[in-house]
Amino acid sequence: MVIHFKVDGHLACGHNGNNLSSSRELNQVKCRSCRNTDAYKDARKSQRNRARRTSRKTITPHAAGNWRSEWTERLTAMIGLQRLPRGFAGQAFV
Repeated sequence: MVIHFKVDGHLACGHNGNNLSSSRELNQVKCRSCRNTDAYKDARKSQRNRARRTSRKTITPHAAGNWRSEWTERLTAMIGLQRLPRGFAGQAFV
């Protein structure tokens, strides 16, 4: 069964009919004509960009260059005398 892409109450490929199945879920669309429309391609592109933005948010603590202060906070929170890694001059223990 062919599933069409529905945009603003209309099918992207332009087919008409009451018995045609449609979906706004991009992964379910099987109509080749719908997949070749600009509306479908734009929706797919925005979905990909949204996924990339959310995956980048999880990586940002290290990408921001703030790893040193986070590591210091982590070692400070540990119980006992914990050594800081090499390169932190002047602080033998926390």
